[in-house]
Amino acid sequence: MTGYREILYQKQRGGVLITLNRPEVMNAISRSMLKELHHALDEAEADPDIRAVVLTGSGRAFSSGFDQGTSTGRRRDLRWPYGIPTGMSAADLLNYWRVDDAKLLHIFELTKPVIGAIRGWAMGAGCWLALFTHITIAAENAVFGQPEVRHGSNTTFMWTLLAGFKNALRYSLTGDHIDAAEALRIGLLNKVVPEDQLLEECFSLVERVALVPPETVKINLAIATMGLQMMGLRDALLMDSELSVAAHMMLREEFRRPLDEARFNQGTKAYLQLRDGPFQPEPFGPRSRR
Repeated sequence: MTGYREILYQKQRGGVLITLNRPEVMNAISRSMLKELHHALDEAEADPDIRAVVLTGSGRAFSSGFDQGTSTGRRRDLRWPYGIPTGMSAADLLNYWRVDDAKLLHIFELTKPVIGAIRGWAMGAGCWLALFTHITIAAENAVFGQPEVRHGSNTTFMWTLLAGFKNALRYSLTGDHIDAAEALRIGLLNKVVPEDQLLEECFSLVERVALVPPETVKINLAIATMGLQMMGLRDALLMDSELSVAAHMMLREEFRRPLDEARFNQGTKAYLQLRDGPFQPEPFGPRSRR
């Protein structure tokens, strides 16, 4: 596919650099960006000259998560106590909130290794995207988290798989931020490097992978990914998808309604301040000090 608008696709050094490219909104993930990303992954998969993929973000963030700005300034009429938007049925809302982890599994199930090059903010869906890469290298300024759980949302089982039961619960029950050092300690990362060395570190690894026969790389990647699938990873992620519905819909009006009204009447900044203000200071990252 040619003519990408929200990502960059640059072949180099035996691999390809795929860059989320909406720096003006910290690479917030739109539906169109996600579609382009899947096309780019398929393009890399089909190209015999590409031995590995490096996935990164432009500007000062990897990704701030799913795009929250599309609703700014619009008042959406929600019917309480269930928070169902006017014009939508309960069935419509169920389907809307059903998270499709198969979209993230596309990265995980690629037959060529995907290396995450994470700098700056990796929040929400951006954090999930980083977790699904096969190898993840972060800059020292990287910050990870899923603060969306604070307004009623689900975590992903990949946190438990990578960080372990207790570490995953520590951060999925609070939405607290973690910095690169903590992410490395609990198993979300392979390595932390200075920001100016991030892409060089990743492409040095691409070049080492390219020294191994491609069939061997494909087989050994499959041993790891298919082994996890046979142990139940896909079933766990399907459970995520179903429980996502309950996480988004089984909400107390007194918790969610003020947040929604702030978002649609005052904008995203006011909404985030109301949601995250009580959690300040965060335990790690640039907001860890008052």
